[in-house]
Amino acid sequence: MKKYSIVVAGGGSTFTPGIALMLLEQSHRFPIRKIKFYDNDEKRQEVIAKACEIYFKENAPEVEFSYTTDPKEAFTDIDFVMAHIRVGKYEMREKDEKIPLKYGVVGQETCGPGGIAYGMRSIGGIIELIDYMEEYSPNAWMLNYSNPAAIVAEATQRLRPDSKILNICDMPVDIEEKMANMVGLKSRKEMDVQYYGLNHFGWWHKIYDKEGNDLMPEIKKHVAENGFAGAISETNQHVEASWVDTFRKAKDVFAVDPTTIPNTYLKYYFFPDYVVEHSNPEYTRANEVMEHREKNIFKVCNEIIEKGTAEGAPFEADAHASYIVDLACAIAKNTKEKMLLIVPNDGAIVNFDSTAMVEIPCIVGSNGYERIVQGEIPRFQKGLMEQQVAVEKLTVEAWIEGSYYKLWQAMTLSKVVPSASVAKSILDDMIEANKGYWPELK
Repeated sequence: MKKYSIVVAGGGSTFTPGIALMLLEQSHRFPIRKIKFYDNDEKRQEVIAKACEIYFKENAPEVEFSYTTDPKEAFTDIDFVMAHIRVGKYEMREKDEKIPLKYGVVGQETCGPGGIAYGMRSIGGIIELIDYMEEYSPNAWMLNYSNPAAIVAEATQRLRPDSKILNICDMPVDIEEKMANMVGLKSRKEMDVQYYGLNHFGWWHKIYDKEGNDLMPEIKKHVAENGFAGAISETNQHVEASWVDTFRKAKDVFAVDPTTIPNTYLKYYFFPDYVVEHSNPEYTRANEVMEHREKNIFKVCNEIIEKGTAEGAPFEADAHASYIVDLACAIAKNTKEKMLLIVPNDGAIVNFDSTAMVEIPCIVGSNGYERIVQGEIPRFQKGLMEQQVAVEKLTVEAWIEGSYYKLWQAMTLSKVVPSASVAKSILDDMIEANKGYWPELK
């Protein structure tokens, strides 16, 4: 049986240990010979990687493990790149969230001005990873789940259209688990879904069980009453109060169009006034993560390193991230699994921009993906998506051309921004905050 070599790009992420352990747990279906961590922040990666190294020696000595900041070493002899980078780390995320809030605008890492700012930082980093992969392991595939996925996917399609990269997001996976729970199924894999939209901006319009029974009425009833709250115990990633509120608020998002089931992120676009009113401009989601997840994971890693053993340490596999292995298996073993990917529309949504990077179900095999046509979409969703896809395309064009005006236009078009003057004030503050991360704008 073939064994695979993987590099995790973003080796210093607090999510990396959970992904590494998940890979080990799934090795019965996706055997691994080598795992490498790669990061450009040596000090940060050192702590995460040393703790994982101890764990691997004790629990999977047959797997070759290493970590490096050298691209050649990291990207040579690999089959898959699993990319989850955060350019600027949580310090810059904090600015993405707090600068818009200063002007009474939603401060969120993938939506509105915060998402645009994060996208402008991420494009160069992802393109760099693709180029390393193609130079040192030209037959490898990149599975990218770095945010903001919509802008990153648009940039990779524009700048590296022939590269072997698949862009995927965990949010629909999480919501589908909740929906499966609502109808008494053990797993989202027992459902057959139809979905259309952009990343963090989409709708489920058909959901069946494997016998073909329509599950939408029962799911709609739950969402109408509770949103996604109470459907399942929240995963490790989503336990904070801000996520609980997001899952509950889905009830109000659903009410705007009760014919479909919405992605939770639509809360930010439909109810920006509510979001701003319930935000603390001094303490945002970035602060939550830095105070809790960051401190806890690094504390555990340092304890493992000090003791020299991972025995008894609260290291847990991120079962929620097993969708990444589903995707890798689909490519490696040609399983033809149906998964939601972010891909060029090219007619899958009949009445929508063919060049847009849309999130839709695809059949995934060793030669990539085949789109599943979603047909025509309603005017309401189409209008929202046209506006949002324009924001994403203008952001990527601003990065490529170094255009101040295109980025100003992107921020002005964003549904959460009230006017061009507010957009300009936020943009000027963002330019100052992102010196060294963004290309120079003229």
